Amino acid sequence: MTTNRLTAPFALARFRDGDSLRLGLVAGERIRPLDADDLGAPGLNDFLAAPDWDRLGALAASDGPWRPIEEVTLGAPVEPRQVLQTGANYREHVIQLVAAGLTQDGSRTPEEARAFAADLMDKRKANGEPYFFIGLPACVVGDDVPLVLPGYSEVHDWELELVVVIGAPAFRVSREDALSHVAGYTIANDITTRDLVFRKDMKEIGTDWYRAKNAPGFLPTGPFLVPSPFVEPADLNLRLDLNGQVMQDASTSDLLFDIPALISGASQTMPLLPGDLLLTGSPAGNGQHWKRFLRDGDVMTGSIEGLGTQVVRCVAEGEAR
Repeated sequence: MTTNRLTAPFALARFRDGDSLRLGLVAGERIRPLDADDLGAPGLNDFLAAPDWDRLGALAASDGPWRPIEEVTLGAPVEPRQVLQTGANYREHVIQLVAAGLTQDGSRTPEEARAFAADLMDKRKANGEPYFFIGLPACVVGDDVPLVLPGYSEVHDWELELVVVIGAPAFRVSREDALSHVAGYTIANDITTRDLVFRKDMKEIGTDWYRAKNAPGFLPTGPFLVPSPFVEPADLNLRLDLNGQVMQDASTSDLLFDIPALISGASQTMPLLPGDLLLTGSPAGNGQHWKRFLRDGDVMTGSIEGLGTQVVRCVAEGEAR
């Protein structure tokens, strides 16, 4: 069962109804189903294209078929057609990575390496561009699905991330107009198999994000889709605990490229569609930093301020039920 902490007046979720997922409206500790008449739209993504939050706010304050949220099982709250992911976007995280690489040959002291890396990141923020790659929507699951750790590697890693959920279609939008294309926000844990990130057979090719990040269930998402009017994304706390021990604890204020820059940059190549996900990057504190990777029986608890908490349970391949 997911531990939920929703501070917004209401949010969207999807819950198990037999073998399918049903859209629901969450208010406090209650949930009620939403159909097309409630939404004023045929489905979730149609609603997100021009979200009428006042309509849902009225429903949240009304009587109806409410039930306690602890009685239902929540799944992923979104149905994306596209998933875009952002790399190397937390300043402190990237400084740590660059500085670690620079000190390996002994040519710089740790202090010199860190100063060099910090200057490099400041220049990148001022003059550079975000780094994007794509993920598979099929990897998006709720935390009700155990994370099966594929047996072909022992270095599966966590990356807690704030996720932008696109509303109105965005194509070549400016940074100034970017936030008007946001429907809401949710949480994702972008699981990565570290020894598959770089190709060993042909290093010139570089990274292989398909194999490293797109195994089944590698993008636990949710539990809630929180409407954008209720979220100030510029300074949200992110925290991931592994078996009760804090591993990641940071703020979105450390983003190199903020959300308007990410939306604008991503939209220059391909239109972003209603319901699409744009992951904003992960802060320092992943398994590669701690030299500790995911194992059978691990429990990851990921929270983002105001967006709730997801609890992901890991099982070894062959042990999954």
